[in-house]
Amino acid sequence: MKLATLAGAFAAGVLATLSGAALAQAPPAPIAASVADAGRPAADTAQDAARKPAELMTFIGLKPGDRIVDVIPGPYWDRLFSKAVGPNGKVYMFLPLEMAKAEKIPVPANGSSPFPNYPNVTALAAPVNSFSLPEPVDVVWIRQNYHDLYDPFMGPADVPAFNKAVFNALKPGGVFVIIDHSAPDGSGLAATNTTHRIDAARVKADMAAAGFLFVGESNALRNPADPRDKLVFDPSIRGKTDQFVYLFRKP
Repeated sequence: MKLATLAGAFAAGVLATLSGAALAQAPPAPIAASVADAGRPAADTAQDAARKPAELMTFIGLKPGDRIVDVIPGPYWDRLFSKAVGPNGKVYMFLPLEMAKAEKIPVPANGSSPFPNYPNVTALAAPVNSFSLPEPVDVVWIRQNYHDLYDPFMGPADVPAFNKAVFNALKPGGVFVIIDHSAPDGSGLAATNTTHRIDAARVKADMAAAGFLFVGESNALRNPADPRDKLVFDPSIRGKTDQFVYLFRKP
């Protein structure tokens, strides 16, 4: 345990697996500005080298005016998203009530603005099986928590129904971004409630079943030295797990 359409790029066939050279390209100005935001806490900027926010936001194509949802949210990313999408964009922080209960997270009022200096960020809270949004969005993002959807503390969630709800919430051409800790190939769901990992192939299968197209991946968070069989909180690997970053598009 512990959160405008890209159609032109997709149509051009640009979004396939990113190479190291592509990741090294300078990010667009709004993304660079979001990372350089002087209002970010020092505790956030200290994590940038490991989390690679500029690379990942560039990879998903986030831009001014976009609507993005952070499922099982984290302030680190939501402050970045806020500046990247700008005053005409929107960031929704969706907190499942099951996660709030398990992690003892205070539940914000629906529609509240948790960050005074980031007024385009809005909090939403509901049972995971009641995922819904006030408007169609361009991006849904879930980081290091997709595997949790399968675990008992989440209800468990009706994962196929959740994925379909995400599909329905996206605009045509919108994308679902899934980042998670890699489990051994072929392990399916065996590690979700033990080492808190998931087999990447299972994620792809889930998305295909929901109607998504797999359109790209980033290697920015890959670590070939991770044996992928240790608890993600093990001190020997924490913060250095092998993570896949997948991009799925709603046709």
